[in-house]
Amino acid sequence: MEAAPPDNPGQNSEQNLEQQVARLTRRVYRLESALRAHGIILDDTTPAPAQSSSPAQIATQTIPQPTPQPGSLEVSAPRPVPPPSAPPPFLTQPSGSPDHSLEARIGSQWFNRIGILAVLIGMAWFLKFAIDNHWIGPAGRVLIGIVAGAGLVAWSERFRSKGFPAFSWSLKAVGSGILYLSIWAAFSLYQLIPSSVAFVAMIAVTAFNGFMSWAQNSELLALYAIVGGYSTPLLLSTGENHEVALFSYLLLLNLATLALIALRPWSRLLLGSFIGTIFFFTEWSFRFYSEPEFSTTAFFLSVFFLLFAIAPHLVRLSQKSTTGDLATRDAIALIILPLANAALGFLGFYFLVASVNNSAAQPWIALAFAAFYLLLLRVPLPADRVIPNALKSLDLVISVIFITLAIPLKTHGRWLTIGWLVEGAALLALTRIVPQRMLRALALIALVLGLAALLVINPPASATLFFNQRFATYLAAITVFAFAAAFSARSAANEDPGFQISWKATAGAAILIVNALILIAVGLEIHSYWSNLTVTQGFVYVRDYGIYEQFTYSAFFMLFGAALLVTGFVRRSAFLRWQALVVLGVSIAKVFTIDISELSQGYRILSFLGLGALLLAVSFAYQRDWLHLRGQHNSQ
Repeated sequence: MEAAPPDNPGQNSEQNLEQQVARLTRRVYRLESALRAHGIILDDTTPAPAQSSSPAQIATQTIPQPTPQPGSLEVSAPRPVPPPSAPPPFLTQPSGSPDHSLEARIGSQWFNRIGILAVLIGMAWFLKFAIDNHWIGPAGRVLIGIVAGAGLVAWSERFRSKGFPAFSWSLKAVGSGILYLSIWAAFSLYQLIPSSVAFVAMIAVTAFNGFMSWAQNSELLALYAIVGGYSTPLLLSTGENHEVALFSYLLLLNLATLALIALRPWSRLLLGSFIGTIFFFTEWSFRFYSEPEFSTTAFFLSVFFLLFAIAPHLVRLSQKSTTGDLATRDAIALIILPLANAALGFLGFYFLVASVNNSAAQPWIALAFAAFYLLLLRVPLPADRVIPNALKSLDLVISVIFITLAIPLKTHGRWLTIGWLVEGAALLALTRIVPQRMLRALALIALVLGLAALLVINPPASATLFFNQRFATYLAAITVFAFAAAFSARSAANEDPGFQISWKATAGAAILIVNALILIAVGLEIHSYWSNLTVTQGFVYVRDYGIYEQFTYSAFFMLFGAALLVTGFVRRSAFLRWQALVVLGVSIAKVFTIDISELSQGYRILSFLGLGALLLAVSFAYQRDWLHLRGQHNSQ
């Protein structure tokens, strides 16, 4: 029996089609869900594949087959999804960052700065051209310049919002320059406004640029602000002496710079501010300084010095410096600038004191600087601002330099020698508390300076044997170097192996210097004693004690060599024994060359007998091998 045909075949066909579409939609949805579970991208709406799947793996993945249902449309197995094709070679980006390439620097930075300069020059020529042709009046020219400058500054914000910040800052620089020129023209060329109004207007432009540099995090814009700020006194200068106004303005600029470097890692701004301050202070001093202005000048010099001495402690480091390697820009702010500030500050006070004829205060200035930098060591340094070790070491070095400088400014003659020697010993002892190589180097430099002064600046000879200034000075030097030898020897025993060589070398050099100074000091006393007994008339010796002096030299060298050798045996020190052998060798050479020709027969006999007996005793000591040197490979 056949089924009756439907009453409305078209309506049944539409219902069947809707059912087929609904079933197909459900299957497509299940298929897409399965593909998403396997990380396969179908279109922009599907999630990205997992990072663990490579393009090759994605290409070989197959789509799971849904179970067909009766009466439904068959879905054939989809083909594998091909991996995305690589872009053409000419569209790929180079490996290096475009911002660091030479081409990018020339196009985006060099041309940018040249363009700023060209626009400013063009505007200046345009204003001159307009003035020469009387196109517009003075007030109109100034107004056009102000409107153009402010318009460029406002227009620059549009480029910054579009993603061109560097070009936006360049437009701000051009606009600010036009504003400075317009204000200057209104004051200097046309006398439309007084200097006070022009000054306030330029400060407003500088303050705006400084605020925008902070708000937009632009170091370049901050640099433009500093350049404009330090250009203001030049543009508004009337050739008159306004010390308080000028230095107060510079102080405000420096404080603004200090605030910026404390908030942003822009340490290079500090150097620009320092150079500008030094320029104006020096230029004003040569033109206007006189003795009645001593107090005011000393006050501002003190403020500037303190500001730039503390500023490096507030610098916020760049990203590179915080990782351990000091960037060049931060090295300038943390090393070069403190040294320059200390040197120029001291020279400033030195000449100020000299201008009032008070040279007695100059050594105390150096000591005051030394005390200040010692106190600066106690300033806490935030870890995110500076590198504490570098800055503290530098403060210590500067302090020691000023102490070393104060000694020759205050003392002369033997006190100069003693001062440097005592300073060297004190610094050497300080290395026990502050174990820094730089401090040890400074101590050795002070000791070398003291030794050089001892040998060059000798006090006069005295008729009193040993109890005189010269021998006392040598005795102080012998004591200091003996302390240095003992201290270095103890430090070599307690330090880690990386430092032992330098401490041992220091101890050895100090022992050599001690022995050499003993020979020189006693030799000078021998010479002075016999020289004072010698009587001459004109160039003729009436009574010559030269032979006695030569014999005394020989006897002392032999006795000192013997004492040094005994000490070497007792302390089991090969280093001392070798020195003794050298001294004895010098005695042998003197006896066989000088004594044999100049001494009388009696003293010649005594000299040879004494030398022979001493050498036989030394030979016997070595033959007995009291220290077992024959089987010893490493002498102590």
